Amino acid sequence: MKKKIIISLIILILSAVTAYFMFSKKTELSEITIKPKFGNFISNVSATGELQAKNSIDIRGADNSRSIGIWQMKITNMVDEGKIVKTGDFVAELDKSEILNKLKDAQLQSQKIESQLVQARLDSSLTLSQARDDLENQKFMLEEKKLLIEQSKYEAPAIIRQAEIDYEKIQRNYAQSKKAYDTKVKQAIAKLTEIYTDYQKQQQQMERLNETLSQFTILAPADGMVIYAREWDGRRIVVGSTISAWEPIVATLPDLTTMESITYINEVDIQKVKVGQYVKIGLDANPDKKLSGKVTRVANIGEQKRGTDTKVFEVVIEVSDKDTTLLPAMTTSNEILISSIPNSLYIPLECIHSEIIKNEKKYYIYKNKKDKPVKSYIKIGDMNESEAIVLEGLSKKDDIYLSIPEKFKELHTTKAK
Repeated sequence: MKKKIIISLIILILSAVTAYFMFSKKTELSEITIKPKFGNFISNVSATGELQAKNSIDIRGADNSRSIGIWQMKITNMVDEGKIVKTGDFVAELDKSEILNKLKDAQLQSQKIESQLVQARLDSSLTLSQARDDLENQKFMLEEKKLLIEQSKYEAPAIIRQAEIDYEKIQRNYAQSKKAYDTKVKQAIAKLTEIYTDYQKQQQQMERLNETLSQFTILAPADGMVIYAREWDGRRIVVGSTISAWEPIVATLPDLTTMESITYINEVDIQKVKVGQYVKIGLDANPDKKLSGKVTRVANIGEQKRGTDTKVFEVVIEVSDKDTTLLPAMTTSNEILISSIPNSLYIPLECIHSEIIKNEKKYYIYKNKKDKPVKSYIKIGDMNESEAIVLEGLSKKDDIYLSIPEKFKELHTTKAK
């Protein structure tokens, strides 16, 4: 029993000591005062970005796949990203199963039409041959009837007339047969032309299929480093990805002499960003390296940031420095210089609080007057991500509290926004 009492007392003492030190530390932190800064006030907007080449050559798959009815193509093989290739080197291969099936069907159809063409030629040849034989026979009969008329000129008038009628009949039949023969020739030509046209179309389709099939093995159009292309949602195209017939780009060959950082700025800050503004660029891969750049393009229309409700605007920053170590997809930290105001008096945002008085937002700070906190209203100017210019209500000599003093904790206050 006595042991339990001792243990309880020890725990109580430790708790009291811990609470004392926590309270003391908290009080100490809350009572920190600082002096305002005076000098050149830098206002900037910071955002992370990703490097890409300003200029690049697209490595494309089958550009004319739509003409053969193929709309989606799957990548079955691809070289590693970052590999250096020469013109004509293998880059990627697309799934050929669908186009090979189409080519097989086209070959069968071509053979079928070719057989029809051969058969039509044979049929036409046989039909026209028979028609020509009939014409020759009728021609002989016509000459025979003509001789009978000449031989019967000394016969009775009835016999002469009968011979003339027979001749006219044969002459009429010959003319009809000749006209029918001409029609059969035209029909044969039309039929053969139709079949031959179908045959040519099928041959052209096979040529397109074979040409497209050759594009399913993708080769490098120039020397360079292979960088995988991106899908609409920003994901890299890799083995197993599907590319569209409208945009069959699988990779790019970037020109590494001029690089850009693609970043996205939220809608609150985008109004501050303008083309031509100076940018300090840092590299996550090499924090010691600092580069310079400038804003070259600001999107007019925002887009939804993936996975959030935040709307952002694309900003393109061209890297001014030439550096052979810069590679596409490297992450950058970008500080866009919005303004630089000399001879400014400014303090951290943590010092500034606000309240609404008569529907007007008022800003204030806590000054240290003879070791006592005094609430003092101020007028603020430009702000950056961590500090704000104070236009009125503050002097260089003032001591201000970095956070709300303990005696004012119960008041409802907010940081400057």
